[in-house]
Amino acid sequence: MWPFRQDPHVKPEGPLAFRVRVRTKSGEVVELRLSKSMEISPTEGGYYVRKQIVAPRSLDRAVLEIWFDRRYRPVRKQVEGGELVPIREWRPE
Repeated sequence: MWPFRQDPHVKPEGPLAFRVRVRTKSGEVVELRLSKSMEISPTEGGYYVRKQIVAPRSLDRAVLEIWFDRRYRPVRKQVEGGELVPIREWRPE
């Protein structure tokens, strides 16, 4: 099997969680920590998470959905009311 490339938007945080950043419509960036044991739910073909986001300064709302395969590799991502920020663009906040 070939080596798996890291997803451009979903950053592993150790073996138990992931970090993602969402830019809302006003441009505010919100960082989320997605815990495998608390937020990510098993599905028939892998795992799924849906997070409602409220940006703290602008109060913009967005909804993040990520579908993972059985090895927790993202296979589909969707943001309503914003966009995922690529890891290469992350700056310390």
